[in-house]
Amino acid sequence: MSQSHTLKIGLLFSTVGETALLESSQLRGALQAIDELNRKGGVGGRELVPVQYEPESNAEKFRALAECLLTQDNVNVIFGGYTSTSRKAMLPIVEKYNRLLFYPQQYEGFEFSEHIVYGGSAPNQNGVQLADYLTSQFGARVYMVGSRYVYPYECNRNMQELILQYPGGAIVGERYLDLAGSYADFELVINDIKKKRPDFIFSTVIGATVPFLYQAYTRAGLDPEKMPIGSLNTSETEIAMMGIQAGCGHITSAPYFQSVGTPENAAALQVFRQRYGDAITTDMNWEAAYYQIYLYAMAFEIAGSDEFNRIIPELRGREFIAPQGRIQINAVNQHTGLNPRIGRANEHGQFTILRESRRMVPPDPYMATQAAGDWVTKLTAAER
Repeated sequence: MSQSHTLKIGLLFSTVGETALLESSQLRGALQAIDELNRKGGVGGRELVPVQYEPESNAEKFRALAECLLTQDNVNVIFGGYTSTSRKAMLPIVEKYNRLLFYPQQYEGFEFSEHIVYGGSAPNQNGVQLADYLTSQFGARVYMVGSRYVYPYECNRNMQELILQYPGGAIVGERYLDLAGSYADFELVINDIKKKRPDFIFSTVIGATVPFLYQAYTRAGLDPEKMPIGSLNTSETEIAMMGIQAGCGHITSAPYFQSVGTPENAAALQVFRQRYGDAITTDMNWEAAYYQIYLYAMAFEIAGSDEFNRIIPELRGREFIAPQGRIQINAVNQHTGLNPRIGRANEHGQFTILRESRRMVPPDPYMATQAAGDWVTKLTAAER
């Protein structure tokens, strides 16, 4: 096919390194959406062609490869990044060259660039809901444990501000461990948790070390029915990494679980299983990358171009019926309106949905109007 009949986009998702399994899930979501679109005739009559590099879970490589995509491959749009460190590495590059980054990952909030479309949950779409659920069910004394970089630090700051609004709210411990930490490191943390006996644990541990926390918890004989681990990022993929037994009973707040019962999710899962079989699961990372490709395609169809100044007006306010339900790119802050849910990991390695929003929740990345128990973000019991 001639170059005039193709449309190149950049993909930067790691398949090696500390966050490889999560970024591989993002990559599967992006590639599935690209394949679906091409089977339907492409985007604006052009075949969508991914230009893909391996950033190896390394922020400096994300930065260098983003610049390579923009200057040597001449793409206008990049999809990629899992950690906030990788996003912040790419941000000055897309701003410098007046291009666009689709970031398909929930993050700590408190950022805006017109050169980024933020696809995952903002703090008012997952943290507020998790704090409300866990304090109402278990109490407001929390022990925080996270990885040592910007996302956990900022998420824990957000959670602390929320928790202290509840009666009896207290932070009884706060620990950070390296992304390449050892199992023994997490055993020490669990020993401290046993001494301090919080009502729940708030985990912002990410990547390859997530299983260590849950496995050390299980081996210590702790009970998730009495003191669960609550997280914003522990997904079906991490449950598979750690083993179903280690994950069972713990709580995650996210807009998407594979168990979501929408027709759109059923259709996307059917295609997913045809491509990958039953051994691999979807998760929130897969879904965000999947729907961001579709949002891009919809805007390109109208703009006729993915040059920044032409496509960005068509992205703002753009809606799509994603596997999780209706979503929308906010016209002001370029974060995405989503459908918050609370899930408990079950004996099948999936999540039983306990509570969910009745409507899309607009993003508030600066937490300017949100507070604990806010009616806008309050979830209701899931229908069984």
